Amino acid sequence: MKVAIVMGSDSDLPVMQKAAERLKKFEIEFTMTVTSAHRSPDRTRSLIKGFENKGIKVIIAGAGGAAHLAGVIAAETILPVIGVPINSSPLQGFDALLATVQMPGGIPVATMAVGEAGAKNAAILAAQILALSDKEINNRLNELKKEMALEVEKKADKIK
Repeated sequence: MKVAIVMGSDSDLPVMQKAAERLKKFEIEFTMTVTSAHRSPDRTRSLIKGFENKGIKVIIAGAGGAAHLAGVIAAETILPVIGVPINSSPLQGFDALLATVQMPGGIPVATMAVGEAGAKNAAILAAQILALSDKEINNRLNELKKEMALEVEKKADKIK
């Protein structure tokens, strides 16, 4: 396993599934689970140590509401942590965005956009981190860039 995807609740799965789908396309092994910074802090701590021992290189953490999961994980490890704010509250993810991005100095969390776009981008950023030492992932990322550029060209041709 290279990437761990964690979420604060199983209700976050539809959003975090977008990260999993993207990692599958990159052929990057990952694990996925639920843990809560608030409701299961011991489980969260134990998972982090387990990830380190299993060779996980990047952690993607999705949470809504108070969204402290990514920050708690970042406080417990030196592995890169990518936070995905989930739009699961009456504030439609703005609270989660602020909770994820406003980390104190010394506890970095790379924060993505709220929701599905953020989950997709989290997987791409995880792949970019891994691609620094993995040529195959690097090649897959370059293919994605080419595919996206081609899609723009096709759309441009349609409106001519």
